[in-house]
Amino acid sequence: MKTLDQIAAELQGYDPNALPADAVDEFLSRLVEPVAQTERVGLFNALDRVLAADLIAPLSVPPHDNSAMDGYAFAGAQLQAGQGLALRAVGTAYAGAAWQGELGPGQCVKIMTGAVMPAGLDTVVPLELTRVEGEWVQVPADALRAGDNRRLLGEDLMAGQPALLAGSRIGPAALGLIASLGLAEVTVRRRVRVAFFSTGDEILSLGEAPREGAVYDSNRYTLFGLLKRLGVELIDLGAVQDRADSLEAAFRQAASMADAVITSGGVSVGEADHTKAVMRRLGDMAFWRIAMRPGRPMAVGRLQQAGSSALLFGLPGNPVAVMVTFLAFVRPALLRLMGARQTQPLRVTARSEQAMRKKPGRTEFQRGIASRAADGSLQVRSTGSQGSGVLRSMAEANCLIRLDHDQGNVAVGDPVELLLFDGLI
Repeated sequence: MKTLDQIAAELQGYDPNALPADAVDEFLSRLVEPVAQTERVGLFNALDRVLAADLIAPLSVPPHDNSAMDGYAFAGAQLQAGQGLALRAVGTAYAGAAWQGELGPGQCVKIMTGAVMPAGLDTVVPLELTRVEGEWVQVPADALRAGDNRRLLGEDLMAGQPALLAGSRIGPAALGLIASLGLAEVTVRRRVRVAFFSTGDEILSLGEAPREGAVYDSNRYTLFGLLKRLGVELIDLGAVQDRADSLEAAFRQAASMADAVITSGGVSVGEADHTKAVMRRLGDMAFWRIAMRPGRPMAVGRLQQAGSSALLFGLPGNPVAVMVTFLAFVRPALLRLMGARQTQPLRVTARSEQAMRKKPGRTEFQRGIASRAADGSLQVRSTGSQGSGVLRSMAEANCLIRLDHDQGNVAVGDPVELLLFDGLI
């Protein structure tokens, strides 16, 4: 396991006092290793879990050629360009049971969606395209081609092929795919355990009476929601007073129980508290001033406690900065810890509805509201005031507008990159 100094030495131009956002991503990709332990879980408990190994299909899906719709099955070689076809129906094939009869030339079988295609038949004409007169089915000229409306054996998956790759997060579609293979259980990495708490004497817990100079703790509830959506095991340690003994006890407890620890507050330059001193004493820590807005101060490292080690993410105290640094850096790091293949959020491009001021030399994340323009293209506007304490703007936003490190001012109509909230918060 490399120390933080060793990782920093591998990064070109590493400067903890002016660290580009992209350098943070690279640093964390070298710091975080996936949890190794795995477990078997039933499908109803597998949603959002991370697959521990490639899932090999034990059977083909579908397991036989079958009809893609209700209609009449026949041998497609009988179709002739520009000519209709008259076929005599001699039976019905239902889903769930193979039809056992035999067909001669000019004959067909009425067939239901999903029913096994009878031997020698390869084409299905939909019911709505036919005209039926007693036993005779009239197929119009040039209505279809040989092989139409037939699902082939193994068209979805062939037995022996990977159905899902290791590191895949199991979503609703994957649950259905696994079930289609007849599998009731799957091997996943164990849940990552994340402890979190807020720091500061100015923090009030819900239920406490207001007092001058104090604010209610919103960050703990925001982090709860962000982590809950991620599917980790939560360890809520509450709000911790800004005293060395209280902080040390909280950090030791968190490190003994969790794979990762997240705090909010106490990492800014010049703050009159004990948080950074306790972090240094208990682990291998780096304190950064990131070239970004909001969320400039951030601490990262490892806590050591009784032979165990936990990652530590010390986030700023301002509510919006907490959310931005979590979405930009901590969430991808936790996904990597979970063993996920895809850790970075999907970004999309939209057209800016307004001009935005931006200085090159830092990455900026502005709260935005994305919508569809009249022509169907994606457009975005800011929520207004971008102060790092304006939590209401995050509740109104549905995305972050990401303005790159070297980017300057944005004009109306310029393309900008969005980090969509849907599925994240």
